[in-house]
Amino acid sequence: MAFELLVIVISYLLGSISFSVLLARLLKGIDIRQYGSGNAGATNTLRVMGKGPAILVLFLDVLKGIAAVWLGTWAGGWGSWVAVVCGLAAIIGHNWPVYFHFRGGKGIATTIGVMATLVFWPALIAGAIAILAIILTRYVSLGSLIFVALTPVCLLFTEHTTPELWGSLVIVVFAFWRHRSNIVKISQGRENKIGSKAKEGNRVV
Repeated sequence: MAFELLVIVISYLLGSISFSVLLARLLKGIDIRQYGSGNAGATNTLRVMGKGPAILVLFLDVLKGIAAVWLGTWAGGWGSWVAVVCGLAAIIGHNWPVYFHFRGGKGIATTIGVMATLVFWPALIAGAIAILAIILTRYVSLGSLIFVALTPVCLLFTEHTTPELWGSLVIVVFAFWRHRSNIVKISQGRENKIGSKAKEGNRVV
């Protein structure tokens, strides 16, 4: 039990590494949470710093989710509660990072890593539909919510463990809670679209 708790804590600490914040400090000497949307994630990195840094942040944030699930799998087996909780811990770390005063991102890139590792095919189908939604609407937040909402639905039509199903439902709650302001903005037509630029020094809300 002690080993399982250890890998869960490690997964949280791993998730707490905010690559968006670190890269912005390294490349521009700024706190990215004070620019663009104020979010420490790949989409805001794209808005504030451009494609190259955004792709790197996306890759590293996804990798956090993958690594956390593999840690849990090593400790408890494939599709186990430990594997799922380690994935959730990484997402929690990304959203509320201990290293950065618990002000992080919204966890979608890390969620992609977690879900793609736990339940690859349902995540792939949901991801394809989410990407199509982003292309059509240019709302990354909408595509993100579609991805997390559809993954447990697709999961029902494939082989899965009980922890995987419950874990995917908890992720839905996390994502919708973190995107609650985006949901309001989408309904009002005020949500930032992909490709919009943030003026340095100004925070877009």
